[in-house]
Amino acid sequence: MTITEKAAYLKGLMEGSSLDTEKPEGKMIAAIVELLGDIAKRVTDIEETTIAISDELDEIEEDLDAIEDFILDEEDEDYDDYEDDFEDDDEDDDDDYDDEGFDFGDEETTIYEVKCVCGNVINFDEETLIAGSIHCDQCGELLEFSIDDEEDEEETDEDNA
Repeated sequence: MTITEKAAYLKGLMEGSSLDTEKPEGKMIAAIVELLGDIAKRVTDIEETTIAISDELDEIEEDLDAIEDFILDEEDEDYDDYEDDFEDDDEDDDDDYDDEGFDFGDEETTIYEVKCVCGNVINFDEETLIAGSIHCDQCGELLEFSIDDEEDEEETDEDNA
């Protein structure tokens, strides 16, 4: 029996018991039965809405899975194409791949980031940090900083740990 059916059953019991709804006790029981009916309707509406939302989420999840599969398939194909470009005639010699022509940069270079008052995020290296300032390319604001600020921040982070 559903909650709506139970509320209807209680209403039928109340009406069938020839309860005097003019007396305070009868008014109270009638009001409780009416409240239970209203609550049962709301719960039923909420259950239906929850089921609809769940169905929609399932469809969204399926769509996202399809997109993920599509993207991963493309990446796999791109990777395969990249490998094909560098394959040698001699399959046993995989160490012949040469980094010549590619500039991977200095792996020990630290990149710093600062946000200007205009909202622009600016990346800079240690050389700029040592210089002590940089101009925002969007608004022209001069952003000043020092190495001491970074050290103070690191000490504060260590103190909080």
